[in-house]
Amino acid sequence: MRLERAHLIHVDLPLVSPFETSFSVQTHRSLLLLRVETDQGVGWGECVAMADPLYSPEFLSAADQVITQFLLPRLAGVDLTAARVGHLLAPVRGHRMAKAAVEMAVLDAELRGANMSLAAYLGAVHDRVPSGVSVGIMPKVDELVAAVGGYLDEGYQRIKLKIKPGWDVEPVRTVRREFGDIPLQVDANAAYTKADLPRLKALDEFGLLLIEQPLEDEDLTEHAYLAARLTTPVCLDESIVSAKSAADAIALGACSIVNIKAGRVGGYLEARRVHDVCAANGVPVWCGGMLETGIGRAANMALAALPNFRLVGDTSASARFFTTDIITEPFVLQDGHISVPTGPGLGVEVDEAALASVTTARSELTFA
Repeated sequence: MRLERAHLIHVDLPLVSPFETSFSVQTHRSLLLLRVETDQGVGWGECVAMADPLYSPEFLSAADQVITQFLLPRLAGVDLTAARVGHLLAPVRGHRMAKAAVEMAVLDAELRGANMSLAAYLGAVHDRVPSGVSVGIMPKVDELVAAVGGYLDEGYQRIKLKIKPGWDVEPVRTVRREFGDIPLQVDANAAYTKADLPRLKALDEFGLLLIEQPLEDEDLTEHAYLAARLTTPVCLDESIVSAKSAADAIALGACSIVNIKAGRVGGYLEARRVHDVCAANGVPVWCGGMLETGIGRAANMALAALPNFRLVGDTSASARFFTTDIITEPFVLQDGHISVPTGPGLGVEVDEAALASVTTARSELTFA
């Protein structure tokens, strides 16, 4: 397969409601999409980096530059397969989210040509996955309670609450009191330090499934210190950037659960390797979300259908974040689950006319 042309497309989609974490408040989701044209067909990718370098060092304008100037040129003029992408891009240090978008687009094109779904290619064992929802930090606890009640009424199988110092024990206590023994977990997005151990330990009384990324991403030894002193299982997110980092974290005792985000680890093939490392060590995983469009959401569904995804992930319906995901057909919650696409490649079709209505910038590259 040969790369012939690529389009980098910046889109902006308004969110149903503001989504606040410990590091930002989002009212819109800006994303970078990648459309590649090969001699075997078209493929789509999605870069999940944010507009600003707050969740990770990567951000959208830099991802555009890296993809345009450094990544795609390395794929030009070679016999291309998705399995070769990681090796070809390895000399470029870091920029995993940008690399993941390129790999996804190549995977989509290759698998469409082979009439194989991404789910089948990755080794999925389920045709639908249970859906959880992530609930952001809110101005008042009663607003949080109303939001959680609404998501439970919709059928979501697990609730995740974003927390930060000052918005942790009381909101969690209230949700637990109001809704009883629901599957409940919290996500700190690295908002705490080791000195906050007493505050984090206070969460033990609520029987949480896990606490996600309480400390800075590089603090594996301090996560191990924390994990040894909490009853609540520690899950790592930002700290896990590869299969090797997952193996290191597990060996150190820094976590007993891993959140896998394909963009964060450099692509869906590396995400599968993280899955396999965790499975070999008896560590369950779940699929995180980055407010993706239907393109990235389709790929996440395929990933979340692998056997060691034993915990409910952030694989929510499109309507959780977008009034209408006009880029693809929306993913719909049915009996608390979402179906895994079975069509070739990502298994979704992009409505390019509708895409144009939310496009803010577009560029094209041609390869001889």
